[in-house]
Amino acid sequence: MSTHPRLDYTRLSADLFKKYLDFSMAFKMDHGLALLVDIRASQLNGCAFCLDMHVKQAKIHGERELRLHHVAIWRESPLFSPRERAALAWTEALTRIAPEGVSDAAYAEAREQFAEHELSDLTWRITAINGWNRMNVAFRNPPGSMDKLYGLDKAGLA
Repeated sequence: MSTHPRLDYTRLSADLFKKYLDFSMAFKMDHGLALLVDIRASQLNGCAFCLDMHVKQAKIHGERELRLHHVAIWRESPLFSPRERAALAWTEALTRIAPEGVSDAAYAEAREQFAEHELSDLTWRITAINGWNRMNVAFRNPPGSMDKLYGLDKAGLA
């Protein structure tokens, strides 16, 4: 894999990039939960750039390292609350949409933990990270390439 991106979509489509960034920054939800969602979607999508970024953000915001390691095995891990589990399950259901769509069981599980407006916001969050994953996978943005710009070098995870 190259250490250079295929193209700089942030520059070539600067107006769209800015609007999508503004959209992505508009979410008003628990930051820790949002980062867990971003990490899990990025794992599922194989997005090295986003996974690297969001793990570092989570570390900077005080997330415990063991929980970061356990995101990939969240179903077996005792380290996540019922609300976090529901968010991670919803993330998986929407990131890997089955041929039959999102099941009523997955929806019911999410609704047990989230009010309607919260589930709507969470779904938009998942939609946003999946879009970022697709852009960064398509154009091979190298992990860590924006650390200094985003202040991620403060995570101590070089």
